[in-house]
Amino acid sequence: MTRATDDSPSPRQTLDPQLVLGAYSVGVFPMADSRDAEEVYWVEPQERAILPLDGFHLSHSLRKTLAADRYRVTADTAFAQTLRLCAESVPNRPDTWINPGIERVFIQLHAMGFAHSVEVWDGATLVGGLYGLALGRAFFGESMVSRARDASKIAMAWLVARLRIGGFSLLDCQFMTDHLASLGAIEISRSDYLAALSAAIAGAVGSGASASGVGDFFALDRAASPVLDKPVPATELGPPSGKVIAQLLTHTS
Repeated sequence: MTRATDDSPSPRQTLDPQLVLGAYSVGVFPMADSRDAEEVYWVEPQERAILPLDGFHLSHSLRKTLAADRYRVTADTAFAQTLRLCAESVPNRPDTWINPGIERVFIQLHAMGFAHSVEVWDGATLVGGLYGLALGRAFFGESMVSRARDASKIAMAWLVARLRIGGFSLLDCQFMTDHLASLGAIEISRSDYLAALSAAIAGAVGSGASASGVGDFFALDRAASPVLDKPVPATELGPPSGKVIAQLLTHTS
């Protein structure tokens, strides 16, 4: 979930959903030189950053912020808005790799049930979040953004909890950063990554929410409390509290 580029990008090409899904299934992803670039190139890093789903690092301060429900967290309620927030320039990052072609194809993939977002709100204002692609039991994190303290960390914590409850096995973060390392990300070789990817997408059939052999991105919203292990009344269905997320991550990290 970063904006670096590989040192040997492959030839430039236009995007469509099936092309993008095929690329991710073999460990390749698209990037652009800038927000205004007309074309994309394909990247396959020699070293890949992943975040083991049982290895999320929950600091004391982040645990407190989660448990206090300082922010409201949703999923797939503002996908396009979250993507565009990730693509915005800011003073310390004047340009991004998310060009109109990448934005367009990911909005299509979201409509098809493959691309998802986690949104972090302060009142009615979107202050952070992330988006990525789900394929089989793999989730490919594309980008995350923070416009308020800890907003991207909150989004990542909720994502990890969501993926664990949904039966995912791989969270791909693309390139390592200090921010990701502080949350528990590690680097693995290309060959080790491809082995993990192959296992994560093996048996995936169909597309979107109706596919078999895939992780369930919305299991967290429907399930019994993942920590208390008791039924949730129908009137209380929906995302759990931040306190439950903090407990879940504490018990499994």
